[in-house]
Amino acid sequence: MTSKSNNDIIIVSGLPRSGTSLMMQMLQNGGVEILTDEVRTADSDNPHGYLELEAVKNIQHDASWLPNARGKAFKMISLLLYQLPPTEKYRILFMERDLDEVLTSQHTMLQHMNRTPAPHAKMRESFQIHLEHLNDWLIQRTDMTMLKIPYRSLIQQPSQYSKKICHFLGLALNESKMTTAIDPSLYRNRSRVL
Repeated sequence: MTSKSNNDIIIVSGLPRSGTSLMMQMLQNGGVEILTDEVRTADSDNPHGYLELEAVKNIQHDASWLPNARGKAFKMISLLLYQLPPTEKYRILFMERDLDEVLTSQHTMLQHMNRTPAPHAKMRESFQIHLEHLNDWLIQRTDMTMLKIPYRSLIQQPSQYSKKICHFLGLALNESKMTTAIDPSLYRNRSRVL
């Protein structure tokens, strides 16, 4: 475990469609400076925006921008976490969501993009293996600390999780503004089990 620092780089991560954009909105509302270039704009699948940074996708080849991210937050899908160099300190907010909900949401988004999704069962197995390997790998990284955020619980208990996030980051954020980012009506791909 590394010590909390306002200079740690804050990363919002998880599988695609796991609630990472919502977490970015919460951080921004709370007072964290976020890194986004708005290249990917809002659409029906993410009406409040994706809040992505294109440079993140190329981090394996160019990480020169990372020092400028100290004390700020950016979004990174979980597969790219492996590319983070051990030259910085990272505090990772990792979004966890029911895999069937993730897959349903991805399926819907890909249909909107006129793209054919991979078979559900195959993707589910692939995601499960990835998450298991990632957890084992993160334990070995002394430059990284992680707080897991269950998506459903976040929607149901926004104040409780806003407080947890502030404590984890070691920042005095505006917790009440953080909760205003949560719009339960956008939780559109729920599994039947509650």
